[in-house]
Amino acid sequence: MSSIEQIDLDIAGMTCSSCVATVERSLNKVPGAKATVNLATETAHILVPPGTPTKTLIDAVKAAGYSAKLRTDESESFSNTRRLGLRVFISLLLTIPVIILSMWHSLHFRVDDFLLGILSDLGIPAPLYSPTGWLVIGLSAPVVLLLAWPIHRAAIRNLLHPTMDNLISLGSLTAFIWSIYANSTGAGDIYAEVAASVVTFIIFGRYLESIAKHRAGSALSHLLSLNPKEVIILRGGEEVVSPIENLAIGDRCIVRAGERFPTDGVVVEGIGTVDNSLLTGESLPVEVKPGSEVIAGAINQSSRLIIEAKRVGSDTELSRITKMVLAAQAEKAPIQRIADRISGVFVPIVVLIAIATLATWIALGNELAPSIAAAVAVLVIACPCALGLATPVALMVASGRGANRGIILRKVAVLEIAPKIDTVVLDKTGTLTTGSMKVQSEVLVDSTKLPISNQEILMAIHGIERESNHPVAQAITKNLLERGTARKSISEYTESAGMGAAARVSFDSGTLPVLVGSPEAIRRATLGFPNEIENAISAARLHGNSISVVAIDGIAVAAYEVGDTLREDSARAIKEFQSRGIETWLLTGDNEAAAHQIAIEVGIPTKNVIASATPERKITKIEELKANGGKVLMIGDGINDAAALSAANLSMAMGTGTDTAVASADITLMRSSLLTAIESIALARKTLRIIRSNLGWAFIYNVIGIPIAAVGALSPMYAGAAMAFSSLFVVLNSLRLNRATTILG
Repeated sequence: MSSIEQIDLDIAGMTCSSCVATVERSLNKVPGAKATVNLATETAHILVPPGTPTKTLIDAVKAAGYSAKLRTDESESFSNTRRLGLRVFISLLLTIPVIILSMWHSLHFRVDDFLLGILSDLGIPAPLYSPTGWLVIGLSAPVVLLLAWPIHRAAIRNLLHPTMDNLISLGSLTAFIWSIYANSTGAGDIYAEVAASVVTFIIFGRYLESIAKHRAGSALSHLLSLNPKEVIILRGGEEVVSPIENLAIGDRCIVRAGERFPTDGVVVEGIGTVDNSLLTGESLPVEVKPGSEVIAGAINQSSRLIIEAKRVGSDTELSRITKMVLAAQAEKAPIQRIADRISGVFVPIVVLIAIATLATWIALGNELAPSIAAAVAVLVIACPCALGLATPVALMVASGRGANRGIILRKVAVLEIAPKIDTVVLDKTGTLTTGSMKVQSEVLVDSTKLPISNQEILMAIHGIERESNHPVAQAITKNLLERGTARKSISEYTESAGMGAAARVSFDSGTLPVLVGSPEAIRRATLGFPNEIENAISAARLHGNSISVVAIDGIAVAAYEVGDTLREDSARAIKEFQSRGIETWLLTGDNEAAAHQIAIEVGIPTKNVIASATPERKITKIEELKANGGKVLMIGDGINDAAALSAANLSMAMGTGTDTAVASADITLMRSSLLTAIESIALARKTLRIIRSNLGWAFIYNVIGIPIAAVGALSPMYAGAAMAFSSLFVVLNSLRLNRATTILG
């Protein structure tokens, strides 16, 4: 049993990074809990001891003044945009006339005269001071007291740990209460328009943020929606439409053209093409036929297919990708933690600055009204929204963008490490190569000693090799199948490990013994090899490939060179690494000849090749490179790469690799292309640039804005607009990551 469990909650009511700190503190008070809260996605990612009740965590969030519910893969934890939109509409409806009446004094006086005339006609005594002022206060009241109630409520709950809501609440209520006092006593100008406009700008800013955050999370939202809700299952020869939850491993289901695959499985009937682009980023469709694997969420493009379910529910590739993206978005990068620490003390400091501003203005002999206005402006402009959103929104966009390009970030901290990488260590099999054996060359020797045609020889080889599970035999069988070669019937089949296979084969001229195996084993059963076969053996060993020799009735008649296939873009990927100043190394368990041959083909310097490398040797080399000051990226795909992946500064696993390698890596590359690794680094660099520009803006905005507000050069109303714009700027700046058509370049 696992010693730790993961619980994810949707959090409602957070508005700034101070809120994040408050929720985190409350959750971390639960015994054994370790919580990370994300403002952009409005989620909490909590690691707890097994058996910890979810209700305990939800109650802890509620005690902090926020609401929470258990998150599911299908949920989206963004603000209720429609409800915010209604609040914005009502706020604008009431605030616009308030601003007009307050800003244009001639209109203010004309309305005063008009209202006094009406009161006189009705026999009602005129108020002591401006009736238009009371109209402005009356229109502002629903905005400040009702529409802003969620802000005031959060402020009350967070008195001990002040947040942005405390600043907005204090600023708007101060301006509103002063307006009532001033209009009752004639003590000075009223600032009801400030109170109403600040609240309206804040609500409007949050509405725009909500829309923008929907866009920022659109990639993940789309990922979550890829899985069909229903599936057509074959039960006893009948087609049954059933909820996806009822699909079990081994079930056969029908996927029509244009539909998405409901599960990971194997095609058992039908031939067609599949679009995997939304999951792997590969633009070209993939041809499938019986025996081909398909993944949930991919689109069946051409014809009706029947597939057998191999992984269902949360075990599918799509679910695995979604979980990794969600987990990454819930994490915090080191640069974000710095911003959170600053925000934790920021609000109390701003309150002190506002009090000092008020006291200084009064001490300098200013009237109370402008003194209060300056203090309110400080409170409003300094809200740390932009600071709180600067990093998480950019990370959310980056993880979603990466998912669309086949780049799955398991840890967001890698975005800070990736740009520093100066050395890349690559495994060979499954990384530089496809990991699947393929016939590289075929040699057939015309023998006058045997009354057998070349076609009969091929049919005999096919008949024997199809019986073996050896990778070399399977590669030869596949090659012959693709060429449409039929097979001979065989008898007395035997197979010896490390040597090969033998059988008796029926030819037109009679039944003869046929051997297929290693050169050493076959040489002992023949009088010698002809030059063509000797040359084929030498070439295969030079390339580091396997070679199988075929003998019929003691005469060598054919040879097959079988080897791993280089990925089409491996050489380009190595060139891209090197053009970016990244040194390339090849560490492989393969022999010297195979390792050097691949290195030459892709452009890795032979001095940077280590062959016959054990897992321990790989770790030692990576530690050596790190000790010499290198920032090392390791890319692999096998179980033997897992330890090396963990030892590197940054690790990437090919998505086609083993679960162990994928679980050990920081980034999973879903596309079978090393160019995706280059894209990962490019994505990290762009994301880090945007995060830095966001944080730079947030700090500069406050450094410049607070003094301007403190000296009275900025109206509280404009301060509210500036604060709302600063938050929106951060979100829109982060969305630039989505605009590029490609990350590479």
